[in-house]
Amino acid sequence: MERNIIIIGSGAAGLTAAIYAARANLKPLVIEGSEPGGQLTITSDVENFPGFEEPIAGPDLMAQMRRQAERVGAEFVSGLATKADLEGRPFSLEVDGKALKARALVVATGAVAQWLGIPSETALRGKGVSACATCDGFFYRGKEVAVIGGGDTALEEALYLTNFASKVTVVHRRDELRASKIMQGRAKANGKIEFAWNSVVEEVLGENKGEVTGLTLKDVKGGASRELQCSGVFVAIGHKPSTDLFRGMLDMDDQGYIITKKSTSETSVPGVFAAGDCQDRHYRQAITAAGTGCMAAIDAERWLQGQGS
Repeated sequence: MERNIIIIGSGAAGLTAAIYAARANLKPLVIEGSEPGGQLTITSDVENFPGFEEPIAGPDLMAQMRRQAERVGAEFVSGLATKADLEGRPFSLEVDGKALKARALVVATGAVAQWLGIPSETALRGKGVSACATCDGFFYRGKEVAVIGGGDTALEEALYLTNFASKVTVVHRRDELRASKIMQGRAKANGKIEFAWNSVVEEVLGENKGEVTGLTLKDVKGGASRELQCSGVFVAIGHKPSTDLFRGMLDMDDQGYIITKKSTSETSVPGVFAAGDCQDRHYRQAITAAGTGCMAAIDAERWLQGQGS
């Protein structure tokens, strides 16, 4: 069966695109992917999504968005898109061995934070371990926090956190930062920011209490371990867009983010649109993802009209 529009991804971008496409009577099909609901499903309280006076749990927010999309007519299929052919139209996809075809495609596959990969970090994710200062910094007013990383992203997170935290310790495995000079200057001039040089995280402490209480840091030169007291840990060692499926098919930047034409969701292939964190390397917020999902659905609807579909 040939679909008017298939949306790959079921985070804030994909679900918003589904709501708008369904209301346009395009009968969209949403491929949920390996992490239905996207990154918000591992977020505890969301306080910055407009329309919710009280904090809402990330999984609850995504469940509400999914039900809304279903109510207006979107269909869902669980599974992961493993193959794609964008050479001709209709576009072809393979989802868990099943062939699907679509006249238009919205790629909303998101991005994943790069984590340290230690068990205690996983156990305390959403309980003091975060990869987004903009999302969670508000919860650390007057508290001490740590930022892991040494690039521009880490220093941006650290500087943002100084608006709330009493102290921010930047933990870096080397004795000099990789960040741009201007970012280094800003961070080093901020009295709330300290640095733990030549240090890697051995363990996130507090698992027995269900919340972060500190870090065990190892000196990479001498091998000695020490504890750093903190209430929050922000991992800022990068994000990876989930766009491998479309490498060589869609134009991407050097990090793999899909390039869209200015002020649109259009990609380098007519009829293929991108939304959310797979094309946004700067903001990575639920509300901006939702906004680009809206753009993608409207762009796809207009494009299909132009094609006589």
